[in-house]
Amino acid sequence: MRHVRTVLGDIPPAELGVCDAHDHLFLRSPLLPGQELDDVSAARAELAAFRAAGGTAVVQWTPYGMGRRAADLPALSRAAGVRIVCATGMHQAAHYEPELLERLSGAALAGLFVRELTDGIGTSGVRAGLIKVAGGFHGLDAHARRTMTAAAEAHHATGAPIAVHLELGTGALDVLDLLCGELSVPGERVILGHLNRFPDPVVHQEAAAAGCWLAFDGPSRAHHAADWRMPEAVRALAEAGFGDRLLLGGDTVTAGARSVDGGPGMPYLLRRVRQRLAVAVGGELVERILTEHPGRAFAADWR
Repeated sequence: MRHVRTVLGDIPPAELGVCDAHDHLFLRSPLLPGQELDDVSAARAELAAFRAAGGTAVVQWTPYGMGRRAADLPALSRAAGVRIVCATGMHQAAHYEPELLERLSGAALAGLFVRELTDGIGTSGVRAGLIKVAGGFHGLDAHARRTMTAAAEAHHATGAPIAVHLELGTGALDVLDLLCGELSVPGERVILGHLNRFPDPVVHQEAAAAGCWLAFDGPSRAHHAADWRMPEAVRALAEAGFGDRLLLGGDTVTAGARSVDGGPGMPYLLRRVRQRLAVAVGGELVERILTEHPGRAFAADWR
């Protein structure tokens, strides 16, 4: 029987409830100086705002080495009454010091992912519930191939789902060629993020036909036109018979984007996106995307 691995333990998929399938409570990167998500009180307030809007679960895609603050997540989950799923994995090379990348290559990287999924993250007692990796702009560099190969090894060892940051929404088919083709990861175990930022219906349908999950996650930082085209892209997938492969998320990555700091934040997903998508595809499908689909996408037969 599949379970979702939260920071408070494994739960049946149906217990997630209304889920933000891609977001961040904590995140640090040299590419975002001065915009770190590193404030526990702000994270608590953001979770409370999300809960007040009707949300009951958040999947944090912050991977290894980017300030996950895993030890703080259980207390935040309990205080807010919101389920939290934490990630292992690794982002693009630009987010890390070269020395760390040299130390964690090949088998060492796969071993790290497996440990964080099974034994826990450091001494926090928190086990990761997904592996997050990242592609590049319209392609995969050597670092992406190395981290995805490690992610595939960890998936085969544990059953964990693999979530992929697509740079500006591009490179989806290259990712699937590698993960599902060369590395034999089942499509249903792969979640492709940021497809709203590259609204190509042909690419979207090819990715969905591979069996993977398509995440439309957050107001776009690439081009505002992608935002108003997102409902059209979701409707096209639903009409093509792929409405059961969709996920929604907020992807809050900077302090200024939190709702408690004046940005859209996590509540925006339920306050605005939910209603806008209901106009395009109907409220019933939107509710399934928010409640049923995340449980199916992130649950695993854990090994």
